[in-house]
Amino acid sequence: MKTLTAQMSGDGGQWRLYVVLYGESEWPTARWDASPVPTGAQRREALASLGYEVVPGAEWAWIEDSQKPDDDSTPVVLIAAVDVHELEGAAV
Repeated sequence: MKTLTAQMSGDGGQWRLYVVLYGESEWPTARWDASPVPTGAQRREALASLGYEVVPGAEWAWIEDSQKPDDDSTPVVLIAAVDVHELEGAAV
């Protein structure tokens, strides 16, 4: 089964989760309009709705960035990533 990367980013407002599909112009995406970080269950449900699941044993890895690269005085953007694969039988 092909392993892909799902990423989630947020800047204190909207959160966006997407599956990276190189060579494609649109990536499967889910959004939350709330400021709390989506729970593990919410992320799992969103991935399933997109036809994907976290690879067994994989864990979300978090990093932070600035809204303007190389300017740490701008608001923080949190970015997370995890390995995923298509759900068995999913038509993605």
